[in-house]
Amino acid sequence: MKALAVLLVTLVLVGCSSMVPEPGDGPGRVIDDPMAIPDAVPQDAPRSRYGNPESYEVFGKRYRVMDTAAGHRERGIASWYGSKFHGRRTSSGEPYDMYAMTAAHKHLPLPTWVEVRHLGNGRRIVVKVNDRGPFADKRIIDLSYAAAAKLGMLGTGTAPVEIRTVTPDEPAPARARTVAARTDDDGAAGDQPAYWIQLAAFSQAANARQLAAELNGAGLSAAPRIHRGNDGLHRVRVGPLPDVAAVDRISAELQRARFSPGHVIIPDDTATAD
Repeated sequence: MKALAVLLVTLVLVGCSSMVPEPGDGPGRVIDDPMAIPDAVPQDAPRSRYGNPESYEVFGKRYRVMDTAAGHRERGIASWYGSKFHGRRTSSGEPYDMYAMTAAHKHLPLPTWVEVRHLGNGRRIVVKVNDRGPFADKRIIDLSYAAAAKLGMLGTGTAPVEIRTVTPDEPAPARARTVAARTDDDGAAGDQPAYWIQLAAFSQAANARQLAAELNGAGLSAAPRIHRGNDGLHRVRVGPLPDVAAVDRISAELQRARFSPGHVIIPDDTATAD
């Protein structure tokens, strides 16, 4: 009985998107005008009774839930989940509605409202984070089908994004008007930002050069580089990588060579390369 109870708690925590990607998942009915979908409205809400333990484990990996979402900002890869999970219970206890503006995140408290900015086409949306995931490697947020449609990423399945928490007293952004590049009907832009996989940061340049030499010796299909930041740290990165397929390929190569998996970054600075 105890084992069954632990299993049930785990299933509640991991929510709908824990198995992404899963065979059979996909879109629902066509949304004629995604831009007409209203964004989620930030609220002052207490933490959900479900989905907010100090930490939880999925597929042998432990994740910690943040004490606060205040000021949180990160860049990375967004994915989306749809019909396979429609109606299932999310980690917050709410049923998943693929036509609502919601999302899943591994660490943010539930609920949290975040602005998601597509770094390729400039679109911005606001979603309510009410679920846990995505647990697919190198993804930072899983959007609902409606949110993905409005952000313009249904066709590609993934997108480079920046997310930041928003509060009820913050004015709504000019989402539909903010388009940084010419886009097609799905919102995809011609110029996409490059991805990098960062493996480590060292205060000593010699340590960074040693790791870069080991990576070169492993015969990766993308070369490592050392980026020296204004903070004095020497960051070892592999890239630039043109798309998510390349990220997944290099991640698999790093795993086979028994290196740290690192994490995906989309730099917005002008750090110099050694």
